[in-house]
Amino acid sequence: MTLAVEAQSVIKEYPSGSGTVKAVDNASFGLQRGEFVALVGPSGSGKTTMLAMLAALLSPTSGSIAIDGQDLGAMSQRKRGEFRRRKIGFTFQDNNLVPYLTTLENVELMLRLNDDFDAPGRRRARELLVLLGLEERLNALPRELSGGEQQRVAIARSLINQPAVVLADEPTASLDTERAYQVVETLAKLVHEQNRAGIMVTHDLRMVEYADRVIHMLDGRIERIISPKDDLSCLADGTCQMIPMDVLGFGEQVNAPSRGGS
Repeated sequence: MTLAVEAQSVIKEYPSGSGTVKAVDNASFGLQRGEFVALVGPSGSGKTTMLAMLAALLSPTSGSIAIDGQDLGAMSQRKRGEFRRRKIGFTFQDNNLVPYLTTLENVELMLRLNDDFDAPGRRRARELLVLLGLEERLNALPRELSGGEQQRVAIARSLINQPAVVLADEPTASLDTERAYQVVETLAKLVHEQNRAGIMVTHDLRMVEYADRVIHMLDGRIERIISPKDDLSCLADGTCQMIPMDVLGFGEQVNAPSRGGS
């Protein structure tokens, strides 16, 4: 079976003074469709650089990255851009919604960019927003939405072109705890139900409760991959510390609060 994401011996170097710095150092991993993975690590660990290469925004210095069986390195810059629009969905930390477009128009914009703005596409945009609980907010501008609602619009936008892979860069960074749980739970649910592959960069270990695996990066290398569900649960609620909190830039593990309510 073809993997949705396959990274093999990926290295990304940048010049530094008289030498080079490896932002990503010999990283290898794969994801199947229907799998949701959390990519964690402290600032400078290489996780954001790794995500940018998976999004075809950066090219590795060496090694290879394949999305849905297609080698990104074998594509021309133009073909890579077209491939990215159709096969890779991206959710940014700051949402990047167009401020003068409504909720529905922000999602439909991706259809227009891909020349897919037809009746089935418009229907899919509405259905996706309804699925995300935004039925009453279709005509609202971004400034009229809460932070959680804005992030759900961004999730809908990342999924509208039915990509093979969905990438999320710190999707909960600007949200309170309750909304953060809602956003990650929703994203994970859609990845599983729609049979996409999903990768989320996060500093918040509480969010890994919804992941199928955790990839821990440190100094550009993959330090460990955690997959048993029991291990992920105890990592999320702070009862075990396979990844020390000081490694992620925190002091102590903060236990997850109750998630009751809407």
